[in-house]
Amino acid sequence: MSEESNPIDMDLVSGIAAFESKQFSRAVGLLAPLAEQGNVEAQYRMAIMAQNGLGMLPNPLMAYSYMKSAAKAGLGLAQHGLGFMYMEGECTDKNPAKAVEWFRKAADQGLIGSLTTLAMMYEKGYGVEQDLEEAKRLYKRAGFDERATTLS
Repeated sequence: MSEESNPIDMDLVSGIAAFESKQFSRAVGLLAPLAEQGNVEAQYRMAIMAQNGLGMLPNPLMAYSYMKSAAKAGLGLAQHGLGFMYMEGECTDKNPAKAVEWFRKAADQGLIGSLTTLAMMYEKGYGVEQDLEEAKRLYKRAGFDERATTLS
């Protein structure tokens, strides 16, 4: 590891630790520069803090921008987060079809919450054509065999 990358790694580790221990002001100070440089882990956490006003004033535009960047870079948790933003109309316009698209990407990475949310969307026909067979398949894949068998 080069000496140049070491301070960035330490800031990331320290920033994530501050985030996890709810020291949000400290987390913002450590993660904001890394998020600006394109670090997806920092972007994801900055998006959460900006969305919820943790360690800063709520900033929906920043939250959406960072969540989308991290999601596009392939971070499953950010894909799930972006799906929720579209599903609920938080920080962006409500768009159930886009929510399905992002939940599917996160589900493809094995995120149980995304699989379950996607199953519910197929069950209800929200953002997609109602498809109970697809809902059953997704519930089963998420480990909810009982829920999959109760759909008819």
